[in-house]
Amino acid sequence: MRRLGAIFAGGHARRFGSDKAMALLDGRPLLDHVASRLVPQVDSLVVVGRDWPGLTRVDDQPEPDLGPLGALAGALAHAGRIGFTDVLTSGCDLPDLPENLATILGPAPAVVKGLPLLGLWQASLFDKLLHHLKETDDRSIRGWIAQSGAASIALPYALSNINTPEDLAALTDVRREDRRSSP
Repeated sequence: MRRLGAIFAGGHARRFGSDKAMALLDGRPLLDHVASRLVPQVDSLVVVGRDWPGLTRVDDQPEPDLGPLGALAGALAHAGRIGFTDVLTSGCDLPDLPENLATILGPAPAVVKGLPLLGLWQASLFDKLLHHLKETDDRSIRGWIAQSGAASIALPYALSNINTPEDLAALTDVRREDRRSSP
């Protein structure tokens, strides 16, 4: 089994108000935090929807601006073309991903309950997803999850999900306090 990691980073970040992937946490962009958590769990890592230094860019499929489903379709298409069996996905705004996310979610298809961009998908689902995108106006990731039969897996703890500058500030404060209280 060969696993591709895919970070979705082509969104407009309207709630955040600026380029979320580039937002700094502990002096590093959020996307780099996500990448460092995914790299040990995958055979190769790509970024969907934008260029990023050191990583291959993959475009949404079948066209841009389809939201997370377009990003997922792009990742699945890329994975299938180059011989990967499954894809581990994340948004660029989840810096504290479990280091064993792929194990928690396996077997595919499965997503993290409440965080549907965190998923493990078979690359072979591309044709089914493409059909879904062409035959329905439902662009919600939750609609696709239901159609695909993906399991919804609860994590034993909450993850930091950075959707607003306030979320980032709160996580920065928590980390600063943790450093102060560590021996």
